[in-house]
Amino acid sequence: MAFNRFQAQTLVPAGQIGQFNSASSFSINPAGYLYIADSGNNEIVKLDTLGNVIKKIGGYGWSESSFDNPADIFANTLNVYVSDKNNNRVQFFDKDLNFISQFSNQNSNDEASVFRYPAGCAVSNQGDIFILDSDNNRIIKFNSRGEFQAAIGSFDAGQYALTSPKQFAIADSKIIVIDSKRMIVFDHFGNGIKIVPLEMTPSNLNSSFGNISLTDGAQTIFFNETNLQTGIIFSSPFNPRLDEEIMDSLVFNRKLYLLIRGSILIYDIINQN
Repeated sequence: MAFNRFQAQTLVPAGQIGQFNSASSFSINPAGYLYIADSGNNEIVKLDTLGNVIKKIGGYGWSESSFDNPADIFANTLNVYVSDKNNNRVQFFDKDLNFISQFSNQNSNDEASVFRYPAGCAVSNQGDIFILDSDNNRIIKFNSRGEFQAAIGSFDAGQYALTSPKQFAIADSKIIVIDSKRMIVFDHFGNGIKIVPLEMTPSNLNSSFGNISLTDGAQTIFFNETNLQTGIIFSSPFNPRLDEEIMDSLVFNRKLYLLIRGSILIYDIINQN
């Protein structure tokens, strides 16, 4: 099933904020605060949408609030979750970036639940924790108590088996995974629902408040959860023709935010009637 595209949108440059070494991922919470994983500095940066730095934490290491390649970040109303990839753990912080706890199960006797080199994480509205286990090409689900629930997209998942998952997101109570030139949709129990062929090979995927966006480094495409159900995307790929790679993208309050390694570019989204 391929997406149809119609209702063109115009994107108008609206500013540039932030200064990073080598950013890899970002997320935004309902209050409008941006959280950026700067892998180059092994830091997490909290910004407002005007670009003011609210707080920075991190530095290279394996103690709490330090990182070895923070590959992905996920923020909700209360908390921030960081995939500390080379430390084989996910660190939990409150919205002000105060350390809460960390989650790693490297010493578990249950190999089916062990994740290594986590490349992504997200938390559902029910408090379930989903982690992209890049070492085993699957997504591991744990409940809010850290108890193993399911391995999603494993080698035994048939046509829904993941071969090269880059990132995933939770939207409309579904798990959406980009895997080479396809987008695979699972329910929260890990059952495959839909495989969507893509014309691009996405390198990142983001979901924010009903909006879904993916990028292949040069261009980004965005749509909403309703479009995911109908198979219709309301915008064509947007290519700003930058000299730098687009690392991540998200939509918030009718603005498109593009994360490049050194900053965030902002565009107003204007529908064409």
